[in-house]
Amino acid sequence: MKILIVEDDKNIERVLKKELEKWGYHVDIVDNLSQVTEEFEVKSPQLVLMDIVLPYFNGYYWCQEIRKISKVPIVFISSKSENMDIVMAMQFGGDDYITKPINLDVMVAKVQAIIRRAYKFVNDIQYITYSGVSLYLAEAKLDFESRQVDLTKTELLIAQTLFKAQGGLASRESLIDRCWQSDNFIDDNTLAVNINRLRKKLTSIGLSDFIQTKKGMGYYLLKK
Repeated sequence: MKILIVEDDKNIERVLKKELEKWGYHVDIVDNLSQVTEEFEVKSPQLVLMDIVLPYFNGYYWCQEIRKISKVPIVFISSKSENMDIVMAMQFGGDDYITKPINLDVMVAKVQAIIRRAYKFVNDIQYITYSGVSLYLAEAKLDFESRQVDLTKTELLIAQTLFKAQGGLASRESLIDRCWQSDNFIDDNTLAVNINRLRKKLTSIGLSDFIQTKKGMGYYLLKK
């Protein structure tokens, strides 16, 4: 699935692009904000993330122009959070609205929900990649160089947290919180046991030492 970002703040653009690519989306940006419609036609995205405050013409204008040629989902992004702004976004043809500062988890959840609604034919498998390794969330599988290993629910939650960190540190506390989604509380010892089991599975497909420990702090993925 291809997503087009229409945003004049390069820092926000970079953060959104990086986050969406982690979830397996192909992300394009608009290079010339005076020719949004033309770039939309060339890049043919399945969803548009559209800032409202833009140079030349605002996001409402570009949404109307895109609506003349396409019904592709459009999600507005803005620091404006008044009810009237949200109503206007919907009236001008938007499908949803995200306020700044952007919560990346909320943004991804909204994008996934809109894509599921808009494209019934889309396979709902979601995946995250890091350093040539792919984690398939719906299938609970991890793939490296065409070799796959099945994960338990807890192993999947651990892997998902580590993959989302993209090489950054995932604290023990964050991993325990992420895994505490059932009636079973996961303490430090249980977490360590599951990390070791996950490491053994990774080693079986050529990923020894992929999960690294930072003593007393947490875990991170080693770039291959």
